[in-house]
Amino acid sequence: MILLDTDVLIEILEKRSKKGEDLYSAVVETGESVCTTSLNIHELLYGLKKYNKPTKALFQFPVLDYSKDDAQVSSDIECQLEKKGNSVRRTDAMIAAIAINRSISILTLDNRHYAPIAEKFPLKLYQLGK
Repeated sequence: MILLDTDVLIEILEKRSKKGEDLYSAVVETGESVCTTSLNIHELLYGLKKYNKPTKALFQFPVLDYSKDDAQVSSDIECQLEKKGNSVRRTDAMIAAIAINRSISILTLDNRHYAPIAEKFPLKLYQLGK
């Protein structure tokens, strides 16, 4: 299973995005099932509502919710990285925890958000074409 991060979903849902079309095709070609998280849905809904864009397409993806176990892992991520002088966005730590606890990979367009987490925790970053 591949967890689609917000930046990937934005490209896929953008009707005029060649990058989104290519991403969608590449993901379909993997044969893997896909999902996202309730946190990614929040980020997308915020942007869509802010600019009065339709939101219906978002609800075609299976959505993983943030749990108490995820809160344990995400707080560990934040604390441990902070001690090393690496700050990480809270939502990225939360999304990473969801992926870690379910042993699934994250597909993102910006690995810099998750690379510090993947260096210290068992987070898998999905690489298309590999």
